[in-house]
Amino acid sequence: MNPVHIPVLLHEVIDAFKDINSGVILDCTLGYGGHSKALLDALPNIKIVACDQDDMAIKYCQDKFKDYKDRIKIYKSNFNQIIKQIPQEDIRAILADIGVSSLQLDLNERGFALKSDNLDMRMDKENPLDAKTIVNSYSQDELQRIFIEYGELPNAKSIAQKIINARENKEITSCKELVQIIGNSNLQNRSVSIATLVFQAIRIEVNKELDVLKELLNSIQNSQIDNAKLAIISFHSLEDRIIKDKFKKWQSSCICPPKAMRCECGNNHAIGKIITKKPITPTADEIKSNSRSSCSKMRIFNIKRQK
Repeated sequence: MNPVHIPVLLHEVIDAFKDINSGVILDCTLGYGGHSKALLDALPNIKIVACDQDDMAIKYCQDKFKDYKDRIKIYKSNFNQIIKQIPQEDIRAILADIGVSSLQLDLNERGFALKSDNLDMRMDKENPLDAKTIVNSYSQDELQRIFIEYGELPNAKSIAQKIINARENKEITSCKELVQIIGNSNLQNRSVSIATLVFQAIRIEVNKELDVLKELLNSIQNSQIDNAKLAIISFHSLEDRIIKDKFKKWQSSCICPPKAMRCECGNNHAIGKIITKKPITPTADEIKSNSRSSCSKMRIFNIKRQK
């Protein structure tokens, strides 16, 4: 296998970490190794610890990085668990590109894409919950909930009803079939299609993506990692909102309730500083060469704990 993989915001990631001259960069979402390889080449004195939950990606990267074997260590792990599994004292940077891999989207058998003959959407094939189970067994209320929470769809109730009606006749077994049932027109006053947001909602539910992101952020907060940069690339507003809000809390030294008359918490709770007041987004040239980068955003935080 020789997949064509274009890592998003690659130049911006390298620029963010350009001052790191030693230690370990943790790549929480290895994928097909685009970011990690570029960092190894650009920063000859650093090492990489990386993880992914996709067996296909891990196998590919074990071969891809055979000439870097002394500088990279790869774990099979979800990114919310990796920090608990590795030494923390040498980590100088953390990268998490939390989008779905282009290769996962493109492979028909993975059942992510609108035109796929399957209906799966699992990032980890060992996950017992897949998209077909959700589409064919969730109640109308449960479907409506995920379409509202994870797709922010105004017509979630009617979409859920369409699925319920269709599966009464036969099991829904492919992404293509699901698109035919729910339609693929754009939402009013928006450039995104209904099907895209439905698929996003189902995928988030399958992989518990928002919960995993929150767990990653909490594991960083509760770790011993210090004097390190954190860069997170997200692909939709739900993820970006979680990252933005967490970074704001991390930068706040006082955690007393807003209505408190005076500070009683010690005013020493900040764990660092936000570097990017606004998220970094791809250039027009990058979007032209890789349309999937168009919705990506990167926020950067400098972890420096108060003593």
